[in-house]
Amino acid sequence: MVRSLNLLAETTIRKKDLKAGRYSDGGGLYLRVKKEGTKSWAFIHFKGSGADRAWKEAGLGSYPSVSLKDARIAATDCRDRLRRGLEPIDPEAKAEVPTFAECAADFIAEVGKSWSNPKHKAQWEMTLGEAYCKPILKKPVDKVTTADVLEILKPVWQKKPETAQRLRGRIERVLDFAKASGHRSGENPALWRGHLQHLLAKGQKLLRGHHSAMAYGDVPAFAKRLRASEALSAKALDFLILTAARSGEVLGATWPELDLAEKVWTVPAARMKARKVHRVPLTDAALAILRPLYDVRLSDDGHVFPGEDRRGVLGPLSVMAMAMQMRRMEVGQFTPHGFRSAFRDWAGDNTSFPREVAEAALAHKVGDAVENAYRRSDALEKRRKLMAAWSNYLDSPASRGKERNLRLVGGNSE
Repeated sequence: MVRSLNLLAETTIRKKDLKAGRYSDGGGLYLRVKKEGTKSWAFIHFKGSGADRAWKEAGLGSYPSVSLKDARIAATDCRDRLRRGLEPIDPEAKAEVPTFAECAADFIAEVGKSWSNPKHKAQWEMTLGEAYCKPILKKPVDKVTTADVLEILKPVWQKKPETAQRLRGRIERVLDFAKASGHRSGENPALWRGHLQHLLAKGQKLLRGHHSAMAYGDVPAFAKRLRASEALSAKALDFLILTAARSGEVLGATWPELDLAEKVWTVPAARMKARKVHRVPLTDAALAILRPLYDVRLSDDGHVFPGEDRRGVLGPLSVMAMAMQMRRMEVGQFTPHGFRSAFRDWAGDNTSFPREVAEAALAHKVGDAVENAYRRSDALEKRRKLMAAWSNYLDSPASRGKERNLRLVGGNSE
């Protein structure tokens, strides 16, 4: 018997790359997907007969604010009203206001499309989730007050000033999103200027510095320790160091991006900070990490460094995996991103490779717009020599002697 109801699966609905169109769940319930990726529910039915027969549509809310389960319940109500000769949606009924948690999820799903680093999404979800916002998660977003915001901020305002200020800003943006969506009115209770600034002590001035970086002279010894581990997080971190790539680029890497024969990793523009395709030359050491992983890959288009989320869904390795690997190795407050700085310091101090080659290895722009317009090449072969010298350096004895430094000067301006 052909199933006429409940045709859609939750896994299908959650897909980020779901094509624009209308998807039937049966019984008049449809999921609408727009070109920009937003999703909403609609109940569609015919009204009248003959020449007067017309197609009617009633909106049931956006996804994921309205879940598949709730949309099916609403569609059942619509069918019941039609059987009784009524309009599917009560014109007198007020639209249900989403909770703060639902609004936050909608905001992250929409704005997060522009984030190239998955760590950003994880940070937003953590700060706007139970870790800090538990008191308002289930509260209708139009009922969130200044007192609610203060209850969340006060415990961390002085103890964790940077976290508190980011938290306040994120709550403010979600509430602005709710207002723009028609779910709130009036002043934003998380607004700082002219509002919370009169209710909270002036926050400490934050020092915006670079990511804490290990001195490049210590990196070879660290790399040696790292390679003694069989953990996937250790292999990912080793690959990050060898390629001088960002965490998000490594964690998001998939097999189609890698050409092991040509020894090139092509990172698509969508995952690059500068939104420009970046080619990374792969050294023998990098390939030594990749080839065993390729042999045991789960699929030809899967992630190079796969992992599972809390629900057991397969995806990239956790955004915290490499940072936790460093913590387990007890190397202080250094961060994975800091290895890019270590690489750049090494290239500047210990080699004669041109500055623009080292900057290109980090996918940094050099020069003004006119200069960049004429510089069409990405200096791949020159960068291949630079990355080979870096790989050789990482394999060298972990000392800072001048003799070793002189041996490592491998670049030239050719």
